[in-house]
Amino acid sequence: DVADAVAKMLAAQGKRRMVVPAGLSAEWLPAAFEFVVDDGMSSAALDAFDGVMTGSTVAIAMTGTVILQNVPGQGRRAVTLVPDYHLCVVKAADVVETVPQAMERLSGTAELTTTFFSGPSATADIEMTRIKGVPGPRHLDVILVV
Repeated sequence: DVADAVAKMLAAQGKRRMVVPAGLSAEWLPAAFEFVVDDGMSSAALDAFDGVMTGSTVAIAMTGTVILQNVPGQGRRAVTLVPDYHLCVVKAADVVETVPQAMERLSGTAELTTTFFSGPSATADIEMTRIKGVPGPRHLDVILVV
């Protein structure tokens, strides 16, 4: 039961108030938590939530990459990049083994805004000082639905 898994994950992380994109399955949302549908909120408004919960388009097993597109249930890019915590639901049927397989799956929707994430981002300045977690959430949990 996805809603039970979501409830356990959010409780373990101490999250109570989550933003969700329009079109996310209502069956996945446990009643004990507050879920607010994004209506084009500002970055400041998004940042006030404990996190975001979305579905996904495809995931790549070999790289641990999850791919989101600007479609119902996944939302616009700001919703997935501003909150500090992201809970993503991935259907097992949407997991492929390799990057080329994922690219093939995405070929029919290539015109959509697409976000790939594979873990915390990092960058380095000219002196090679590494900085972690620049854009996007610092904490990610994934629920795999069989």
